[in-house]
Amino acid sequence: MEKFLQQLLKDNHFEQSKIVDNTILKLVDNVKVSDLTKAITSIKQQIIEIFKMYKSKEEFKDKYIALTNANAKKEYEYIFDLSEFPDIVIKEIRNLEGIGLQFETETNKIFGIPIFANTIDLQIVFYNKTDENQSEDIKTLPFIINPDPKDLWKNLPSDKNLKYAKEDNTALLSDFLDKKIVVASKRGRSHAHEGLFRDDHFCMKALPDNWAIIAVADGAGSAKYSRQGSKIATEFIVESFNNEEILLHLSELSKEYFNHKSTAKESQNVDNVTQQKENLILKTKSVILNILYKHIKNLHTELTKFAQDENIQLKELHTTLIFTIIKKFDFGYIILSFGVGDCPINVISKDFEEIKLLNIMDIGETSGGTRFITMPEIFNNTDMSARFDIHIFEDFSKLFLMTDGIYDPKFVTENKLEDSASWKSFMNDLNGENEDHIKVDFNDEENIQEQLLKWMDFWSKGNHDDRTLAIIYQI
Repeated sequence: MEKFLQQLLKDNHFEQSKIVDNTILKLVDNVKVSDLTKAITSIKQQIIEIFKMYKSKEEFKDKYIALTNANAKKEYEYIFDLSEFPDIVIKEIRNLEGIGLQFETETNKIFGIPIFANTIDLQIVFYNKTDENQSEDIKTLPFIINPDPKDLWKNLPSDKNLKYAKEDNTALLSDFLDKKIVVASKRGRSHAHEGLFRDDHFCMKALPDNWAIIAVADGAGSAKYSRQGSKIATEFIVESFNNEEILLHLSELSKEYFNHKSTAKESQNVDNVTQQKENLILKTKSVILNILYKHIKNLHTELTKFAQDENIQLKELHTTLIFTIIKKFDFGYIILSFGVGDCPINVISKDFEEIKLLNIMDIGETSGGTRFITMPEIFNNTDMSARFDIHIFEDFSKLFLMTDGIYDPKFVTENKLEDSASWKSFMNDLNGENEDHIKVDFNDEENIQEQLLKWMDFWSKGNHDDRTLAIIYQI
């Protein structure tokens, strides 16, 4: 108390002296002065506490807080870190209503899915819990919701009055031998943004003698009428095999091929027998592939004739083409395949025990690396025979044909087309493990086509080409 009295007298301009010091000594034991001193000290402390309370509010109000930007249509979460301000309580956050977000007071968390892009000021209503009146204050924070990249792309309808018009999107579900097939073809964002046509095309058909065929084509984006080129390529090749005589011949040849392959395995230790069987295998294979080659050659002739009749250049019809013609025999499935361009055909066995790419891929470092069925030079190239193949599978779980609109974003490189981890990831993606949570349910025959079309709307930066995917599967 003595120090308190000394400071009090000094503050009131009493100069220190012997009389002043003696007076202070006498006041130290004065009960009234003692009580007044304690009261003053208590009042000062209360003032300090009130000051601290207001100071903490001002410090919180002045504190720089950078809210993480949200993205429209994607889950958002932000938790305020109040470790520096243990007495600050956020009561509410205004202006969240109407944008799809909420505030949870127990966890100091903003969460939800923003509906649309926006830039707004959030009003943080807060108080200090040591304030018995809980007087509120407001801190304003800028908040940005980035647009969904998909929303930046226009979706203009194509002009159905123009030459060679086709649907922007289409899908199909059908039986395929003893399995099912679902196919979807979706116009890419780059085409939709400009109101252009889908250049991809597909065609599927059940054929005589229990054969079936599926063809997929990707028209070149740089070719003016490639949408028609892909249509002609798929529909012509499918219809050209709709011939019972040819298919009966293919069935006999396929049986011979299988029998030669089987007996060759059984006689592996007899060199001369093995060589004879190998020769028979090659001869039979050559006859089968020559049949396929004639159909491809006829297709090229058809495209050439069409270009001449329409008075357009053949290169304006540039298109890739892949197809498989399949039949189930007692010994398994014979799959005849062909491919030109950068679209893969893949077979997946049960539990991913076998993954096989059924065609060669024309992939270059630039767009010029792709080859098209409309190019006359591919028929003179030494690798033409390698574009055809015969495959025998006792059974298979799924068979895929896809254009590069699927292949590029989902597999990126050719070597991943026979990688089990890549295919497991792809199947998980189809099963709903994607940012849009869209599942393609192979047991849902009523909705699977629409599901596949919706799944194809996935976002992949830089990949906005047409997308076509055909899946032959066993329920």
